Amino acid sequence: MGKSEMLKELEEECRKADMPLKEGATNLVFGKGKADVEIVFIGEAPGHNEDIQGMPFVGTAGKNLDKLLHKVGLSLDDVYIANILKYRPPQNRNPSTEEIKVHTPWLIEQIKIIRPRVVCSLGNYATKFFLAGLNPENMDKQPGITQVRGKVRELEFDGMKFKLIPLFHPAAIIYNRKLIEEWDKDMEIVKKEIAQKRL
Repeated sequence: MGKSEMLKELEEECRKADMPLKEGATNLVFGKGKADVEIVFIGEAPGHNEDIQGMPFVGTAGKNLDKLLHKVGLSLDDVYIANILKYRPPQNRNPSTEEIKVHTPWLIEQIKIIRPRVVCSLGNYATKFFLAGLNPENMDKQPGITQVRGKVRELEFDGMKFKLIPLFHPAAIIYNRKLIEEWDKDMEIVKKEIAQKRL
């Protein structure tokens, strides 16, 4: 079975699973993109547009991300995108530790199937999840995105090696245009990393 089929199968399993936030959501927002990519972008949770369409990053933040990727010669076709939560929290509130605990095993399985060389974590929650060794219990001990953005780390998890590059969330750039310059600098780092050979 190829990676795409494995992801589809996993998505169907996730759709049937009983999970927190499912009841109040319109759609499962599992992920999008090709399965045989080297770079994965991980956000926090679906928003209103994502919940309606059942796809991650389709609202303003998604348009922003697409524009920002184009600046370094990438497009949404070159990456896979998912969130640490698979359903939208009510009123886009912050996720609870319990919700993250139940939702993230699905994300971990996605990453195991894709086996990316580079993971870009978008914003605080996704970054803290990876810095905590993919363990939600340790997230509150991790530094925030402002301290770690653009700093490349090599991570190893369950026999996989990948480079983590924390980035500001594209939604943050909507509210603070000054962050565009920082994002551009960080994306140059991403571009250099994906030009290199696998670890």
